[in-house]
Amino acid sequence: MAYVLGFFAADGYITVNKRGGQFWCIQITDKKLLEQIRAIIQAEHIISERKRDGTSILYRLQIGSIEMCNDLRRLGFTQKKTKNLAIPLVPRKYFFDFVRGYFDGDGNVWSGLIHKDRKAPSLTLQVMFTSCSLEFLRHLHKVIGSFGVEGGSMYVSKGNYSRLQFSARGALKLYDLMYNQRGPSKGSMLFLERKKKVFEKYGALMNCGRSSTG
Repeated sequence: MAYVLGFFAADGYITVNKRGGQFWCIQITDKKLLEQIRAIIQAEHIISERKRDGTSILYRLQIGSIEMCNDLRRLGFTQKKTKNLAIPLVPRKYFFDFVRGYFDGDGNVWSGLIHKDRKAPSLTLQVMFTSCSLEFLRHLHKVIGSFGVEGGSMYVSKGNYSRLQFSARGALKLYDLMYNQRGPSKGSMLFLERKKKVFEKYGALMNCGRSSTG
């Protein structure tokens, strides 16, 4: 559930209609992941879909529940949470389930060559978390650091968003904490496969490079 909470922090919202009905919703482009989230929360609600810009499809899970909406509010998720987002009290053993959920919603991972103008360009890995709440990212940075993740820098745009960035060393530590968990929940762990594969491709290339020079 910590993963779902993290994903909701990134891509979810609470809405109240004119008749007072309260709903919490998640809207994303990955239907398979949304189906997995629906299964985790043991819901049977229909996943609706609509076209976006004529190129992609958005899938939405909307659940009407005053009790669940109030639970989310108590955890710090308001109806206008974009700039007032706060990290909920998640037990440390589940904290990186929350981080992985937020990462899958509002995070990014990139691997590629830098210093291409040099004779020997370097392969690197970068992880980014984006939010309109600078305080949320600062708090996230602090808690992540308490788990031994070194580095991390903050980028504040001229627009309405900020970004927390980690270079290769911190990114690899984040990978280990987000994906290499132990315990009964590992087999049912939720994640976006395409993002996990970027980490794994980087690791494979680095190992290949070490083998060829060794």
